[in-house]
Amino acid sequence: MATQACRSADNGAEFLDRVGKGTGLTLRIIPPEEEANLSVQGCLNLFDSAARAIVVVDVGGGSTEVSWLRRVGDNGQARFETVSWMSAPLGVVTLAERHPEPDPPTPEWYEAMVDDMKARLDAHDGARSLRPVFDDGHAHLVGTSGAITSLAGVHLNLTRYDRNRVDGLWMTRDDCTRAADRLRSLTPAGRATEACIGAERADLVLAGAAILEAVQRAWPCARVRVADRGLREGLLLTAMREGRRTGGRRRRRR
Repeated sequence: MATQACRSADNGAEFLDRVGKGTGLTLRIIPPEEEANLSVQGCLNLFDSAARAIVVVDVGGGSTEVSWLRRVGDNGQARFETVSWMSAPLGVVTLAERHPEPDPPTPEWYEAMVDDMKARLDAHDGARSLRPVFDDGHAHLVGTSGAITSLAGVHLNLTRYDRNRVDGLWMTRDDCTRAADRLRSLTPAGRATEACIGAERADLVLAGAAILEAVQRAWPCARVRVADRGLREGLLLTAMREGRRTGGRRRRRR
């Protein structure tokens, strides 16, 4: 499947055709709603069943999908249903391109990125019914993206990225802020030396941090659960469920 890059690129269809001819693979451009839903499906087992609401943030390269969910049911039968979702054409690449990093980086530059994303969130009013739940502190955030997992690696002071320590990690909002502040104090060359960032993400990780900060300001919650999973896992789990509904055979592990 293909996402925002192919949705917005002038030659997206041409690219898919070239991939098909060169590899035999058929790519499908999925709409934003499907992308948001697959990200939610991939993170379901990271939801705190005691929470009354959850916001899932999937930060991509070209867009960010945000989904708001409400808990339904109690007594061990709780599940979460999507109340609202949105897709903003701002990902780590597009936001960084809209706001080129000055040398040296400045607080004003970072705040401009935060404000850009927050304006998109403030314009979306589909989740207003959940605002009291967030105000009462009964909600948490799930963040899935390379930028957010990189922040988690910085928070943990990892000398080498370790998915087992990052996936499912709980961070406080202050933890996220401290990790972002540490990266903001560095130049791109300095960020490139961080074990969980490297040269490829050095100029993009702060855009991801700004997107996360924007969500935390618009929908404050004390806890963030880091997900090293998302759309791909959602696709796999959805395919497995569809296979069971259509009578696909299941192997039992002995």
